[in-house]
Amino acid sequence: MLLTVSGPPGAGKSTTAETLAEAFDLDHISGGDIFRQLAAERGMTAVEFNKLAEENGQIDRDLDRRLRSIALERDDVLLESRLAGWLAGDAADVRLWLDAPLDVRATRIAEREGKSVELAREETYARAQSEALRYQEYYNIDITDLGIYDVTLNTARWSQEDVPDILKAAVDAYDPDDDEGKFPVEGVEYDF
Repeated sequence: MLLTVSGPPGAGKSTTAETLAEAFDLDHISGGDIFRQLAAERGMTAVEFNKLAEENGQIDRDLDRRLRSIALERDDVLLESRLAGWLAGDAADVRLWLDAPLDVRATRIAEREGKSVELAREETYARAQSEALRYQEYYNIDITDLGIYDVTLNTARWSQEDVPDILKAAVDAYDPDDDEGKFPVEGVEYDF
């Protein structure tokens, strides 16, 4: 099974993905972890590295190429990244989008990273704007188009323990032989 978990920073992707990967005995591949590792290797924060990625499109393309290859080559993985649902395309069995209001996400990020909520909100908003422009420019992806996702969930409405349970129920109910309601990923131009 190939699951994807996508959403903006602070939506609970990593926490939820870890739980789902364990529940379904899947390898968990995190684009965010890979991005942060690449930033650390250069002695940069994720925000600084994101700014560099604005100037150097190859950074995003290299990460996205790696994630798309994994999605197309494996069927025993949970792929987690902002673009995972798009990158996996029709190879994904179930595509999940997690979200929460900006203030909730900023509070989560501030707690996780030891910074003020105001700074986290500013950085998160700026990062989202930057990424949205790059995804549109590089791949013709409108990140606000959630129509390709099988489940979209506001993680602020349920507890950290309940969110994976809700999604596990959705994945358990998935019938791989029923593609009638599956939204194809169309119009994307992968130019790695």
